[in-house]
Amino acid sequence: MRDYSIALIPGDGIGVDVIREGRKVLEAVCEIDGGLKFDYTEFDWSCEHYARHGKMMPDDGLERLRGFDSIYLGAVGYPGVPDHVSLWGLLLPIRRAFRQYINIRPVKLLRGIRSPLAGRSAEDLDFIVIRENNEGEYSSMGGRMYEGTPLDMAIQNSVFTRTGVERVLRYAFRLAQANGKRNRLTSATKSNGINHTMPFWDEYVGRITAEYPGVEVSNVHIDALCAFFVTKPDTFDVVVASNLFGDILTDLGAAIVGGLGIAPSANINPEKEFPSMFEPVHGSAPDIAGKGIANPIAAIWCVSMMLEHLGEAEAAKAVLEAVQDVLEEGQVLTPDLGGKASTRDVGDHICRKLRLAAK
Repeated sequence: MRDYSIALIPGDGIGVDVIREGRKVLEAVCEIDGGLKFDYTEFDWSCEHYARHGKMMPDDGLERLRGFDSIYLGAVGYPGVPDHVSLWGLLLPIRRAFRQYINIRPVKLLRGIRSPLAGRSAEDLDFIVIRENNEGEYSSMGGRMYEGTPLDMAIQNSVFTRTGVERVLRYAFRLAQANGKRNRLTSATKSNGINHTMPFWDEYVGRITAEYPGVEVSNVHIDALCAFFVTKPDTFDVVVASNLFGDILTDLGAAIVGGLGIAPSANINPEKEFPSMFEPVHGSAPDIAGKGIANPIAAIWCVSMMLEHLGEAEAAKAVLEAVQDVLEEGQVLTPDLGGKASTRDVGDHICRKLRLAAK
C-alpha cells in the first residue's frame, strides 16, 4: 500500500469549496488504484482563525505540518484582514520553513479552453515558469521611519544569495535539459535598471550555462519578456525568474491560457526533506464565497501536480486528462468559463471521467 499523509488547509472563501472537490478527486484516484491511500488531517488556519486568535496559525503550526508528505492549501485572504498579515502569517512562513524554494507554474492551454490570444493553440502555449520562492524581492528586510510626519519613509531590501540563485537556476536548467521541447531556457532579468541584484543573477546564469551545454539560454529583460508572453509565447520552453518577476510573469501566463480559475501552482522542496505545498492561485474570491460557483479546476490540477511530485505519475496524468476531457466536452463548466454548473458539479464530472477512463 502506497500511503501518503496530506495536510488540508482549506483557508478562506472559496478555498473551502475547491479543496473539497480536490479531495474528492484524490479519493476517486484511490478507488481506481487500490494500492494507493491518502490520510488527511484538516487545519482551520485562516483569516477566521486570525479573527478569533490574533494569528493565522498556532505557534506550533509549522511543527505540526512538518511530518506530512504534502500540504494542500485552498486560499488565504478575507476583507478585514490586511493581505500582508494573512500572507506573512501563513503562506510565506510555510514556504520558508520547509525550504520550498521552487515555485512551479505551468503555462499550458488545456484542451477545451480558448486563449484570449487570437489564433493561438495548445501547441503554442505549453511551457513552465520556475520562480525562486524564498528570497529575492520578497525578503522581508527593511522598515519604516518617521511615520506620520513629512519625513515618512519606507525601505525594502532585496536579498539574492549565491545559494538561492544557484539552486533555482540548476533546477530550471535540469528541467529544460530533461523535459523541454527544445531544451531552451529563458532567464528574466532587468540588469539595465537594477544594477546590483540583476547583474548578480545574470552572472550566475552565465556560470551555470557552462554546466549544461545542450541547453539554449536567453537573458530577456522583464518588460520585454512580458510583451513576448503575449506576442510569441510559442518560443518558450522553461522560464526562470526571481521571486517578484516570477510572480508577475505567472499571473500573466495564467491570463493567456484561460485565467486564474484554472491556474495551479506547486511550492516544492526538491530534496523532499520537508513537505511541499500545492495551491491554486486564484485567491479566496470573497465576492463569490459560499455561492457554489467557484471553478475547482485549478485546485484539481494541483492534485495532479501533487501526485506527480509524490511519484504517482500515471495517476497525475489521468487526473489532468480527465480535467481536459470535461473542458473539451464543454457541458459541465462553471460561470467563469461560460457555463452554469456548480463547483460540486464540475468535481463530480471529473471524477466520473476518471472512472470511465479506468474501465
